[in-house]
Amino acid sequence: MIKLYDTTLRDGSQREGLSFSVDDKLKIAHKLDELGIHYIEGGWPGSNPKDIEFFDRVKKLKFKNATVVAFGSTRKPNISADKDKNLKALLEAKTKTVCIVGKTWDLHVKEALKTTLEENLKMISDSIEFLKKAKLEVVFDAEHFFDAYKNNPEYALEVLKTAEKSKADWIVLCDTNGGTLPFEMREIIKVVKKEIKTPLGIHAHNDSECGVANSLIAVEEGITQVQGTINGYGERCGNANLISIIPNLVLKMNKKCISKAQLKLLTETSHFVSEIANVAPDNHQPYVGQSAFTHKAGLHVSAITKNPETYEHINPALVGNIQRVIVSELAGKSTIVLKAKELGVDLSKNPERVGDILRKIKELEHVGYHFEAADGSLEILLRKATSTHREFFKLESFRVIMEKREDGKVVTEATIKLFVKNKRVIATAEGNGPVNALDKALRSLIEEAYPALGDIELTDYKVRVLNEKKGTAAVVRVLIETSDGEKTWGTIGVSENIIEASWQALVDSVEYGLIHKKVH
Repeated sequence: MIKLYDTTLRDGSQREGLSFSVDDKLKIAHKLDELGIHYIEGGWPGSNPKDIEFFDRVKKLKFKNATVVAFGSTRKPNISADKDKNLKALLEAKTKTVCIVGKTWDLHVKEALKTTLEENLKMISDSIEFLKKAKLEVVFDAEHFFDAYKNNPEYALEVLKTAEKSKADWIVLCDTNGGTLPFEMREIIKVVKKEIKTPLGIHAHNDSECGVANSLIAVEEGITQVQGTINGYGERCGNANLISIIPNLVLKMNKKCISKAQLKLLTETSHFVSEIANVAPDNHQPYVGQSAFTHKAGLHVSAITKNPETYEHINPALVGNIQRVIVSELAGKSTIVLKAKELGVDLSKNPERVGDILRKIKELEHVGYHFEAADGSLEILLRKATSTHREFFKLESFRVIMEKREDGKVVTEATIKLFVKNKRVIATAEGNGPVNALDKALRSLIEEAYPALGDIELTDYKVRVLNEKKGTAAVVRVLIETSDGEKTWGTIGVSENIIEASWQALVDSVEYGLIHKKVH
């Protein structure tokens, strides 16, 4: 059984630009428990008020699978363990398990701690024995172990032996600088296994892009605790990514750690933590990314329609993800049929139109359309091609005026003339820009006829110049992201006129939303 030890709330929070509130940490802890994580390292109770509050609140909660861990360090040099404030704080956290970090690299002992190698060993033994007397499970993190071993193997192993003699429950080998390569790690762990009988753990960082690989190598060599963070969050280049480690252990190495049912929560957990952290999910992240099981090339799509195993290393449903097909200039007929089915458009009754649709898409992509990021516009294109699209309104004309006033204020005004349910209507609206003004004017004209529009709002707007060398005459591509609070979709417009491109994307975004709201 491999025990999973998550340190997102402590080590992961050291990522640049990331900060968790106490409420954030408690929400994440509950999610990790649902996933089946065995140990959740909540923070360092002796270091800051936030972590003190976390441990005060978390002890009142119940977890089905996880044990909450308080983190700290060995006692300071030349004082007794019972006088060390950090160790006292670990006891006050009232967790059943504690983790303490100790120095294994003689360089750190001499330069960072400014003490002797002998005193460092005493610091380790005193601290572990103090915590064991309190009947706690003690995890000893051997900081910088692999660098320490490379520089002074005798002393590095002596640190581990000291922790073992002091009855540590776990001894965790840390690649703190993240510079150890897998073949080095394998050989060093083999030596450690001959010397140490206490259960071993691995704590890898990703500075050489080997965090996941090193963790898996360690398990292969008999290590039974794996430390890491969700999405690989952490200082510098991050920690070993549990989101990749877990499915590799379960699906590739047949190791027991979490159940198949819990594994299906992997994608949800990854995205949940990224939302709480306010870090955009990595679409290309293995297993859980939006693009992890996305197919673009026509040859690939043709193959997966026959057998998904041809271009997918696992069934995405095993990790809670889905297969996606995107349409581009690389698409084949099978791509169009499959994508149309995914979007709810049945082309089985119109096989003769598949070729026409494919040619149309390739023509549009040639002039600048990019349907990969615009499923909303693609669905509307497919509906129009199969005569299943409903026209919610018809444009007569629109006009946009920008006025810069003497006081410096800039005002944009849009006037739109439409036919809505055979009735001609006109509206003018002001906005902080042409798209905002158009959006307001359009809404004022059709919201009475389609009240569901009130749930639909633009959430993002992007402009890209496609041929910069043409200067102000360049073609621009506008991408709009829209949401109804439950679903998000993208739409696109392309034109030499940025307002016209924006109008195309805006109309598609509104019509797509109304289609899926099933308005009458």
